[in-house]
Amino acid sequence: MIDLDHLERYRENNRIEAKKAVGGLPRSIWETYSAFANTLGGLILLGVEERADKSLHAIRLPDPEGLAEAFRNAVNDPGNAGVNILSEQDVVIEPVGDERIVVISVPRAKPGLRPVWVYGDPKNCYRRNGEGDYKCTAEDIDAMARDDAAIAEKMRADAEQGRPGGRGQIRKTVAYLTEHPIAKAAEIANATGLELRRVRAVMHKLIGDGIVVAEGRTRGRTYRLKY
Repeated sequence: MIDLDHLERYRENNRIEAKKAVGGLPRSIWETYSAFANTLGGLILLGVEERADKSLHAIRLPDPEGLAEAFRNAVNDPGNAGVNILSEQDVVIEPVGDERIVVISVPRAKPGLRPVWVYGDPKNCYRRNGEGDYKCTAEDIDAMARDDAAIAEKMRADAEQGRPGGRGQIRKTVAYLTEHPIAKAAEIANATGLELRRVRAVMHKLIGDGIVVAEGRTRGRTYRLKY
C-alpha cells in the first residue's frame, strides 16, 4: 500500500493507475485489472485524478461505498473479467484528506490463472508497461500460458521426485514471487523458512528453466517470475 497521506508524491506507473470514476466504474478499469493481473500486480485508485504535472490528487466521489460494491459485483461477471482473483480485503475505501477513495489491490495472478482476460473474450488480455495498459498479442498470450504451465509442471515433478529444490521448496519460492513480484534471496528465505543457500540453489534452477529472471549485481540482486 502506498502512503495515501502523501498521494501527491506519486505518479501513475507500472503498478499505480488513477481513475476519476465520478460517473461510476469506467470501462477501462477492466483493461487495467487484466494488465496488473498479467504483469506484476498493482493498485487501481478510484476517485483520484492525474493533474497536468502528473501528480495525483483525490477528488470528491458521490458514493464510494456504492462504487466499491459495484466493482465487487462486476468483477464476478464473466462479461467483465474472465476470473476474479481478488479477496474481500482487496477492495477498500480509504480517507485521503477530506475525501474518500476506493483502492483496489490487484495481485499478480497465480500460475494456472493467467492470462487473465476481459470483456468475455480470451483474446482480450492486457499487460502493463510504464503507465499504460497494452493489449497482448497472440504470441504474448501463448507465452504466458506456456510459462505458467511450465511452472506448474516443474513444481509437480520436483515435489514427486524429491530432487534438490523439490518437496515444496520450488512451490514455496514460486508462491512467494507470485505474491511479491520482486524479491531478494534473503527475503524469500525469511518468508519461506528455507536456508539462504537453498533459496539460491532453487533460484539458479528456476533461472535455468526459464521461469525466473535475475536482475542486478550479486549484492543487490533481485528475482522475479519471467512473465
